Amino acid sequence: MALDIKTAVRVFVIDKTGVELSDPDPTLSLDEVAALYSGAYPELTNATVHGPEYKDDNVVYRFKSVIGTKG
Repeated sequence: MALDIKTAVRVFVIDKTGVELSDPDPTLSLDEVAALYSGAYPELTNATVHGPEYKDDNVVYRFKSVIGTKG
């Protein structure tokens, strides 16, 4: 019986909108990914990264915006 080895893929989700973003480069840190996508999604400039959550063959990280929340 042969082993089937799979590499987990990082997926990024913007929590408020549910937009799912692919990993632009696996060598980038989580903060670098947020900075890269912040040009298209300005809410990521003040977001915090939560996770990881493991779903199927994916490692899911959530960007949660701190603007507009109290407490």
